[in-house]
Amino acid sequence: MRYAQLAHNVRHPTSGNSVAEVLHSFGRKDRLDREALARLWARSRVISAPRSPLTMARACRCCPPGAWVAPGRSMGCGDGSGSTRRWPSSPLAAASTGRVERVLFALVANRALEPSSKLAATRWVAERAFVAGLGEVSDVACYRAMDWLLAIEPDLATAVYWSVADLLNLEVDLLFFGTTSTYFETDTADAPEGDATVGFRAFGKSKDHRPDLPKVVIGMAVTRTGIPIRVWCWPGNTNDSALIRQVNGDLRAWRLGRGEVWVADRGFSSKQNRRYLQRGGGNYIVGEKLRGDQAEAKAALSRQGRYRRVAGNLEVKEVVIDDGVMRERFVICPNPDEARRDALVRDRLVDQLHEAIAGTDHLGATERAALAKAQPAGLRWFLRTTPTGLLRVDRAKVAAEANLDGKFLLRTSDPTLSAEDIALGYKQLLEVERGWRDMKSTLELRPVFHRLEDRIRAHVILCWLALLLIRLAETAAGDTWRNLRHELDHCHLLELAGSTRRVLQRTELTDHQTNIFRALQLPEPPRFVELTPT
Repeated sequence: MRYAQLAHNVRHPTSGNSVAEVLHSFGRKDRLDREALARLWARSRVISAPRSPLTMARACRCCPPGAWVAPGRSMGCGDGSGSTRRWPSSPLAAASTGRVERVLFALVANRALEPSSKLAATRWVAERAFVAGLGEVSDVACYRAMDWLLAIEPDLATAVYWSVADLLNLEVDLLFFGTTSTYFETDTADAPEGDATVGFRAFGKSKDHRPDLPKVVIGMAVTRTGIPIRVWCWPGNTNDSALIRQVNGDLRAWRLGRGEVWVADRGFSSKQNRRYLQRGGGNYIVGEKLRGDQAEAKAALSRQGRYRRVAGNLEVKEVVIDDGVMRERFVICPNPDEARRDALVRDRLVDQLHEAIAGTDHLGATERAALAKAQPAGLRWFLRTTPTGLLRVDRAKVAAEANLDGKFLLRTSDPTLSAEDIALGYKQLLEVERGWRDMKSTLELRPVFHRLEDRIRAHVILCWLALLLIRLAETAAGDTWRNLRHELDHCHLLELAGSTRRVLQRTELTDHQTNIFRALQLPEPPRFVELTPT
């Protein structure tokens, strides 16, 4: 029986004779992979070749295939090492390749690290980043990968959720939902197509204060720890109150459990939406409008009772409205800081109104009516007209507003949650707002360089995957994305070229970078990525 070994000669420390030192044993010779040995021999020739001067050809980031492997694996992405995992099964899965997955991985990494258009992302991959097994990529390849991503999005969202839930052991007892809008730098909306009554980029209520530009509406569901589990995209004129029905229907198929509770803002508190959220055994916590027309909300605010402190400066008062047909639970929460701010704003408005109507008693009725109509909405709220047509400050409305200073009103259908859990759960709705801030600033959701509906939807999905990526990294490392990205920006891959060889070598890792890799449960990127003869 013959065995193969890799050895080199060393000088014996005592006798001074040359002896063979075994570096590695390959096992039986008849079971060896001769092609693998040939590749090893080629690499060893590069190392043992006569030394020649090496020059710096380029330097690029090596963190995309390294630092984001764990989040990428949890999403089913390629790990940047040449091996990939399939994304969820779909009609296109059989036709997909590891390269398509790596293209999408590169687009997500580009959005998280250095957001740019798809055309600029191709240059970023070729010049500033390193994704093993990808090389250069064209904008056409990016668009084809986005089309495939959109086709598998339902299955992808399901697989992402369950893999992330298992990875972080998430408790899906509270689901937070919110919407935002993003506009397009064009003055014209999309024309209707087919049976559609409106195009995808349409005029509607803008949360970016740009009603003059067409927009789309984006919705996002987030867990209590801030992990975004899915996004949706609708035409720009879609009403908020109708969106949650599709969202609840989509997520009900995930079998989240009997105890899930939806947490939503005041835009989703209609009676129809509340009933829809209770289908299938679910419950809700929704914010109520303090000045709305809901009779139950008005009755809850008029009830007397004591507030009790539950956490920090948070106080709660629970009110139960039982009309014999339906039992409603309300929780009223005052915020002292907001109360002081509301009082200051109201006092300023009242002072402005006093100045505006001073000396108007000598004016004619027509002039006073025109003056009242010309006042801003905030001032008109506190303005009343006497039976004789004189303009006065409405003291009753001022007192009524003072009674609402700093308060927010919550309604819930869950009979088991305590008032404290209801208030604290609603305050966690800020996680959705934090997600929108990161989506629009860090990940640069806008400007959107796409016109077609499918490409816009795919762009939103890429931004969601990037947000999911950074939330997973923040959760694992216990640090902000800004700090993680800043530290790993110093981890580069150097391309050294000489007359006989080409070397791809990673820079030395700092202690902080090593700790980040350890927190993310990742192996350190290899010191030498490639050694090839020229």
